[in-house]
Amino acid sequence: MEKPQDHNDQEPSKSPTTPASPTCASSTSVKCTGSTSFHPPPTQSPWSEISPPSTYRPIRSPAINPPPNTNSQAIMLAPVPQSQKVFTISLPHPFQSPSKKIHSPDDIRQFINSDSSKNFLGFIVSLSESIRSHKTSDSFHESTTLKKIVSIIETLIQWTEEIPPAQQSSRYGNISYRTWHNRLVENSESLMLQILPELLKSSMVEIVPYFTDSFGNSSRIDYGTGHETNFAAWLYCLARMGVIEEVDYQALVSRVFVNYIELMRKLQLVYNLEPAGSHGVWGLDDYHFLPFIFGSSQLINHKFMKPKSIHNEDILENFSNEYMYLSCIVFIKKVKKGLFAEHSPLLDDISGVPNWNKVNSGLLKMYRAEVLEKVPIMQHFLFGSLIQWYGFLFLFHD
Repeated sequence: MEKPQDHNDQEPSKSPTTPASPTCASSTSVKCTGSTSFHPPPTQSPWSEISPPSTYRPIRSPAINPPPNTNSQAIMLAPVPQSQKVFTISLPHPFQSPSKKIHSPDDIRQFINSDSSKNFLGFIVSLSESIRSHKTSDSFHESTTLKKIVSIIETLIQWTEEIPPAQQSSRYGNISYRTWHNRLVENSESLMLQILPELLKSSMVEIVPYFTDSFGNSSRIDYGTGHETNFAAWLYCLARMGVIEEVDYQALVSRVFVNYIELMRKLQLVYNLEPAGSHGVWGLDDYHFLPFIFGSSQLINHKFMKPKSIHNEDILENFSNEYMYLSCIVFIKKVKKGLFAEHSPLLDDISGVPNWNKVNSGLLKMYRAEVLEKVPIMQHFLFGSLIQWYGFLFLFHD
């Protein structure tokens, strides 16, 4: 008995003049003589002969189709992280040099279930809530400590002017970044002394590694969300020691973090830092995550700007300096060519969410799942007495 033909698995004819099969009954096959529901594939295949596609498909699948092995449904069903008051330490405190602890998914689970992890994520949520419905230029309480931190970041920006990129053939990873980073390491303790009181100078052994890991890796000449998380961890350590207080949170985002993002964009452009662990087009961004969280919080309850407003060029031009989320979109469009839906499909999908509150809560859940629960990122994270791999922070709570 003759085996029936399967038109979905059948290889397309190499000659456009090959007659259609008289037994074909499908209304959608390109080999049928009847009407078709889509145009036939081009004669000249855009794919190489080495790895041709199994079947014809549109140029690009809709952005709502997730990449393989995604846990997007688990993220959506997860509870929204909640803000927490930072547990402050009592003095004297046994500061220690932090070290790497995470090597497997079991280690990740132990950290995620710890008080330390929940309090750290709660700190990030608190920062997000502090900036809710506020523009970057709004007036906030600015302590002397925060002004000193901003001054430190401005110093790091100035170093990029003093250390120009080297002339080299490779596109990514300019070796002059190593000179910049070496200067950072050499001056890190003196920079910390600008903000630490006398009683907390012994903490440098623990907080300096977080600080120096906040601006990229000098060996790989790359930067990603893990380094950004180190900067948040450094700020969290300062909060645990009481150097930063809750009253500082708004300015911590609108002054310190905004300047930090400016510095990192400068480093990315000047030294062509490679994205560390990028998810490609299916990632939120090649380098950052937190400014999308803080930026979406800024836009909650805005009367006119909705998530879909990122496609309005006039809005981006006039308001990107006031809202971090819009600033991120403008920067992405500056450094990436082509259609936004092609190079940033995830952000394009998010623009279809009805309001900023849903965007913000979704991004917080995504940050926990895609950053704090990922071994490739957290295997480089450091743990000491201020951020413990496991344990109970309230033992040090004053």
